Amino acid sequence: MATVLVMPRQGNTVESCILTRWRKAEGQSVGAEEILCEVETDKASFEVPAGTAGIVLKLLAAEGDDVPVLRPIAVIGQAGEDWQALVGGSGSAAQAQAPASPAASPAPAPTLATPASAAVASPATSPVSVASIGVSPRARNLAAEKALDPRSLAGSGPGGRVIERDVRAALEARPPLSAAALAALGGTAAGASLPSTGSGLGGRLTAADLASGRGALVPAAAPQAASAPFPGYFTDSPIKSIRKIIADRMMESLGTTAQLTYNSSAPAARLQELRARMKAAPEALGLSKVTVNDLVLYAVCRVLELQPLINAHKLGDSLRVFERVHLGMAVDTPRGLLVPVIRNADLLSLAELSSEAKRLAAACLEGKVSPDELSGSTFTVTNLGSLGIESFTPILNAPEVGILGVDNITLRPVQKEDGTVGFEPRLGLSLTANHQVVDGAPAARFLKALAEVLADIDLWLAK
Repeated sequence: MATVLVMPRQGNTVESCILTRWRKAEGQSVGAEEILCEVETDKASFEVPAGTAGIVLKLLAAEGDDVPVLRPIAVIGQAGEDWQALVGGSGSAAQAQAPASPAASPAPAPTLATPASAAVASPATSPVSVASIGVSPRARNLAAEKALDPRSLAGSGPGGRVIERDVRAALEARPPLSAAALAALGGTAAGASLPSTGSGLGGRLTAADLASGRGALVPAAAPQAASAPFPGYFTDSPIKSIRKIIADRMMESLGTTAQLTYNSSAPAARLQELRARMKAAPEALGLSKVTVNDLVLYAVCRVLELQPLINAHKLGDSLRVFERVHLGMAVDTPRGLLVPVIRNADLLSLAELSSEAKRLAAACLEGKVSPDELSGSTFTVTNLGSLGIESFTPILNAPEVGILGVDNITLRPVQKEDGTVGFEPRLGLSLTANHQVVDGAPAARFLKALAEVLADIDLWLAK
């Protein structure tokens, strides 16, 4: 019996996943435990096992497609089975199309496979028609937004499937349209069915052009090659997946909070001395891999215990102050910035905190961090010191009300007790706080307390 594999749900907040790579092609055999494809959410990458053994009869999504969770992505069965009968019904993905004759026997309903780790609902709520298989979801959404009929396009995806790049190519080939013209077309215009220019600004086709017949369906003029192209060769890359999510969230954070950054520094001599001693410590102590950043994380937990106002979320017109510190830790990955959370960080020893920070960072870099490990932080630390940054403006990870930026250690002039001036290593600190709930004085007190803890970090470790 054939099986329809659906896109698994990766966490409660994930609505869709980018299908990044198929491990198997149509016609190939696959085992139940073999990886069929790789998918990516806005937070991490995952491998999706086939869930059942058989032959890959049909792949219902192309690489690069943004597929809603619980939507069928592949059909696995035995050679010769009719995969179209499995996904062509109007009632559900498992309903087969049967002839109108009452004497005809209905096609068997397939089972639905999902990875054992994914909690899924009945796929009956996510129908997939045969027509929709020919156009990817991303291509369909873009075409609808730009009033383009994707059925008129030649697809370059698997099996002639129309994918996003086909729609973008058609949009580049047609004249620009005004907003009113887009609304007037209503998704019925083909890529090469409009004149090359209109009466609007910059040659845009307007609604008046369409109403007067200037927008009649005529072949568009072929573009002429320029003798000296300007500006020359370039590459356009769509902003998608986690990078798009980061961009949207940063703008939302800046647009909904009153962010103000405070800069200070802390004596770093004892930090450096302690780090050097721990690096040379016996392996049995478990301290040789402790970094300066780990010491900063430990100090932040101690200060948040003393300054709980900044260990909080602004939720509408209320402030939720947390008893425990769930410390967000920004990690730079090839896919973008991820912020895993060290749960109950204030209850951990330095060695435990360092070990958990390294485990989460490695999981982010390998794409194996779970969605649950990327949510629930109450305060965030981001460190750019290793890149030589002396001061920067961190952006709040809303609804948190504070985020600490850690800068590099530099020699700075300081006045000694005898009145002379000397140089000492100082660690730069940049605190961004939401001024809607954290005024300048509490933010300054936080930085002052943090500098004092870091200056005597060895004493605080004995606390």
